[in-house]
Amino acid sequence: MANTTATEKSTGAVKTTKPKVMTVAISDEKALYLSYMPFLANGGIFVPTDASYTVGDPVFLILKLPDSEQHAIPGTVGWITPVGAQSGRTAGVGIHFDSPEGEPVRKRIEALLTGKMNSERATYSM
Repeated sequence: MANTTATEKSTGAVKTTKPKVMTVAISDEKALYLSYMPFLANGGIFVPTDASYTVGDPVFLILKLPDSEQHAIPGTVGWITPVGAQSGRTAGVGIHFDSPEGEPVRKRIEALLTGKMNSERATYSM
């Protein structure tokens, strides 16, 4: 894993944040459909969690897809559904895959979901 950091400047101080590591195993295509976020430019995945994140936080995702090996992908929090969200939505964060590392994973997910991506069924994020 590369030593990736994000730097934030505020009030003259410099804050360095190392990415949080998230490990996610998606067991089947139904769970993958619920979690995949195709509307993000590089693709992404929704991770149910009660942990506190901020949009823009760097993460390092260890992702196990159905019938696949683990993938290690750097990403950024691009979506947050807070605990207690309306309509009983599942709390969690959407991780936007960084490019180019996320490209093979996005393609693999879309291959697994062929014919299902235009479904009207609700997902964790839409």
